[in-house]
Amino acid sequence: MLSRFLLVTLFVSAGAQSAGAQPAASFTRTEDVIYGRKFGTALTMDVFAPKEKANGKGIVWCVSGGWYSSKDWVNAAAARAFLDRGYTVFAVVHGSQPKYTIPEVLEDMHRAVRYIRANAAKYHIDPDKLGITGGSAGGHLSLMQGCAPKEGNPEATDPVERQSSKIAAVACYYPPTDFLNYGKEGGYALGTGTLKDFKAPFDFHEFDKKTNSFVAVTDETKRREIAKQISPVYFVTKDSAPALIIHGDADTLVPIQQAEVIIAKFKDNNVPCELAVRKGAGHGGPQFANDGKTLADWFDKYLLEKK
Repeated sequence: MLSRFLLVTLFVSAGAQSAGAQPAASFTRTEDVIYGRKFGTALTMDVFAPKEKANGKGIVWCVSGGWYSSKDWVNAAAARAFLDRGYTVFAVVHGSQPKYTIPEVLEDMHRAVRYIRANAAKYHIDPDKLGITGGSAGGHLSLMQGCAPKEGNPEATDPVERQSSKIAAVACYYPPTDFLNYGKEGGYALGTGTLKDFKAPFDFHEFDKKTNSFVAVTDETKRREIAKQISPVYFVTKDSAPALIIHGDADTLVPIQQAEVIIAKFKDNNVPCELAVRKGAGHGGPQFANDGKTLADWFDKYLLEKK
């Protein structure tokens, strides 16, 4: 059920790092920074910046569960492990399902990363040293940015659109990676099977110029093409960002097979990667309680200059 998926992400957002101790005096929070607009609606992020010992690097946090996103999920506890290391954290709220589908959500994430890179000087960070993180759907979005970034358009009138959406490192929890082979070879999961309670994110549509309206994509060949376009496993190359995935081997919502198949692709392409398996863990839970530090260690390894 949808609530199950959301509670998982809320757990991660609540800070798998002791949610009770919030570093209220150690950071600033700038709320509702507008990184773009969609059909007249503002797209926003909250920016958390350490007051002292900032390291000049940024972490993009995909605030997403079931490809649903809400400002209500953004809290300081989730960012604590990164803030304590000196990272500036950008908590990105994307256009949410059921209004928007996964391809549209992905465009929001490209826009968010471009905005951060375009404003790197303002936030005192290195635009070429951005990490990205998230859990579940947020992990899927993180891997898409790490494997399928978009180049900027040098001729764009909007300076944000001139920027690439490339990031330098990924560290995430239990992400879907291949909707055409979900849990097993040939496992089809476009709002079906294990993901049968998540139909809205896969309700793909296209604009029909003849009727001047959006129509549902019902042709299965087209739907499978879109499935491939939104599955990060098909975009892994030698240039993909180094990736850490933390996954429970008892996860029935996003099977650990999803992590295993993309890790294999990373290894085939000599991309630095690691799969940290939490024995007996499902989709979230106490076994992940200390993994904020694990993610931060990965970002330290790939974002901070070697001394």
